[in-house]
Amino acid sequence: MTKILFVTTSPRGESSLSTRVATTLVEELTTANPGAEIVTRDIGNDPLPHMGPTLLGGFFVPEDQQSAEQKAAVALSDELVAEVKSADIIVIASAMINFSITSTLKSWLDHLARAGLTFQYTEDGHPVGLVTGKKVYVVLATGAVYSAAPLDAIDFQAPYLKHMLGFMGMTDVDVVRVEGSIFSPEAAEKAVRDATARARAAAHADALAA
Repeated sequence: MTKILFVTTSPRGESSLSTRVATTLVEELTTANPGAEIVTRDIGNDPLPHMGPTLLGGFFVPEDQQSAEQKAAVALSDELVAEVKSADIIVIASAMINFSITSTLKSWLDHLARAGLTFQYTEDGHPVGLVTGKKVYVVLATGAVYSAAPLDAIDFQAPYLKHMLGFMGMTDVDVVRVEGSIFSPEAAEKAVRDATARARAAAHADALAA
């Protein structure tokens, strides 16, 4: 049975354009994979703890020496890693905040990037991702158009996400942009329609290739 992990990150709730398009994409993927199990992680409305001394310390202290607080922090991180590892398809809805990802999405990535679990270094110091065989769709929402010059130079959302996913071994990544929504309500609806069409096309193409 196919397992889909759906990660939403926007603090805008139902008004989020990235969540709207990504939800349609998940529905399309579910149609293409009958009986698929969907696990939703809404870190926009239920944010994860940011990296701090308790979590970081717990990563490097042997389990039998961890405090109760460290055990709890590491257990949550372990749960997030397990969600990603068990998923066949991952859909991430990401809203641009100040030219990059939300702090909540950064926190999710910080919980996932675990040496020995999601990546490791070779003897010569090169990183090797350990989370392989996943299909990832990233739905990016931006008010302006960051996919082309001149604003592509200050798009720190898409490159960072693709780098971090690839660092952990997830290199099969399709990016769907919901962009240009800031200009008018009509522009926002057009951005959603265009992105939804692209998301459906990507899901359909992958289903045919499977």
